[in-house]
Amino acid sequence: MKNTIAAILLSLFFALAACKKNEKKDSSTEKTEVNQSEKFVVDSVKVSDSTKVNDSLTVKYTSKLLVFPSLKDQKLLDSIYFINKGATDFSKNGIQSYLEREKAEYFNSIRKEAKDLGVSFPQEWYTSNYMNLKSTTNDYMHIEYVYSAYEGGAHDNYGFSERVFDLKNNKKVQLADITTMPKKQIEGILMKNINKMNSGTTDEKGEVKNSDMLLVEVIPASSNFYFDDKNLYFHYSPYEIAAFAAGDITIPVSWEDLKGTLKPEFKERMKIK
Repeated sequence: MKNTIAAILLSLFFALAACKKNEKKDSSTEKTEVNQSEKFVVDSVKVSDSTKVNDSLTVKYTSKLLVFPSLKDQKLLDSIYFINKGATDFSKNGIQSYLEREKAEYFNSIRKEAKDLGVSFPQEWYTSNYMNLKSTTNDYMHIEYVYSAYEGGAHDNYGFSERVFDLKNNKKVQLADITTMPKKQIEGILMKNINKMNSGTTDEKGEVKNSDMLLVEVIPASSNFYFDDKNLYFHYSPYEIAAFAAGDITIPVSWEDLKGTLKPEFKERMKIK
């Protein structure tokens, strides 16, 4: 079972289950209006199921995928649904069918391993995955992918993947589209700025800083970033650069930090002075 959950967490996304007589099922669609200045509407498909695996163990799964009716470029869609291997139809019906297939495969795999789970007292495990639309600005779309699971250990596990998509050029934004600054130099700025945004973790005196729990000597300038009109942000999941107790950590890199290296087209489009 732990191998199953771990595989899902590493791939970030989706394994759901078939609904049986002893399962609860909640499948719904949601529609969200993007900013009025935008010309497209974002839908979503949400599926929530639970099943009693044996007398002691109940497993719940929740998942939400966004749907973009106006986006037609296949490469862009493939990048948006990068973790959903095997998905080819990104319409609402296609996403619904995909989730149903993944759902069945997930619960079937758990049932096959149920004899080896060794759960001796009542427990409720869960796995959840969400795509959240965070912003649409200047034809850039920021999506946050959130996943979490509890598998009977000391605590649950969770993580984030941030992606920004260029809707004008139909592609995922790379760091090289924003700045020419070498990664090694950016990593120095990340280390300098690590305590600028509090992760929320404190000791009894309220004095713990993000840097107090670092597990690495170099903070990587990863592809897990997003931006707004003030900063570029790098988001790190638990254990990625710091102890689990630190939670997830977001480190800002200001446009001033990147002064002189911003790509002219990006700078103009984001109206950075």
